[in-house]
Amino acid sequence: MQNGPAVRRRKLGAELRTLRTEAGLTSGEAARLVGWHQSKVSRIETGSSGVKPADLRLLLDAYAVRDAQLRELLLMLAGSENGGDRDRWWHAYRGVLPPTYRDFISLESQARAMRTLETTVVPGLLQTAEYARAVTRAAVKDLDEERLDALVEVRLARQDVLRSNPPLELCAVLDEAVLRREVGGPEVMARQLERLMEAALLPQVCLQVLPFGAGAHVGLTGPFVIFSFPSTSDLDVVVLDQLTSSLYLERKEDLRAYSEAFQTLQEHALSPHDSLAYIAGIGDGA
Repeated sequence: MQNGPAVRRRKLGAELRTLRTEAGLTSGEAARLVGWHQSKVSRIETGSSGVKPADLRLLLDAYAVRDAQLRELLLMLAGSENGGDRDRWWHAYRGVLPPTYRDFISLESQARAMRTLETTVVPGLLQTAEYARAVTRAAVKDLDEERLDALVEVRLARQDVLRSNPPLELCAVLDEAVLRREVGGPEVMARQLERLMEAALLPQVCLQVLPFGAGAHVGLTGPFVIFSFPSTSDLDVVVLDQLTSSLYLERKEDLRAYSEAFQTLQEHALSPHDSLAYIAGIGDGA
């Protein structure tokens, strides 16, 4: 049985494989310790099968994992009932959300921090309802009003991660094109710029603008998101959006490359303070 989104299963499986290796156990020895067949351990570690929270606890005990934060994180990845509404709210929308979008929301709901480069649209976590509706209508062909309403509801519900306890730490670099592109008409765009300025004042949000004057930059290849998780960097993941799907990069060398790219983008972007003034200037028609 495939429990939970595919990305979470792969991340959980990879972490369990690492923990088993650190415990000095083969997959067969681990299986015998918990009374399973070796193939079950292998399916879990490859992400082809999910693992129930109760079974995960057996494995963590067998691997002598005592770190409470790490155990809690892995249990959330397994779909523990202790994950709360933040971990499961989107299940009500399964009929309208493609699997890759559910994977993205799942990661977003459990991450400690999110770094994102946006080159075309405002990040979903900072969109107004009107802006989200205009973007969704343009991006999804032949969308009926009922499904459009549902997708906008999901977009707005995702924003609760910025108000949770603790909140998601969001660091966003926005290409100036994001601010200049008129989405939904002048009034919608004016309210969206106001929303960005409000969000920029939140302590959990770092917003920087990459102005046209910065010239060519490493982000010209396209937008990306880096999710970071508590307790361990081994669960971090890079997400690249494509027209019909999303690509998830989990290798350490990919994470390192995109982390360095994001740092470079921040260095070339305006400071958070100057970015706020820049957005205000665009809103005033400067």
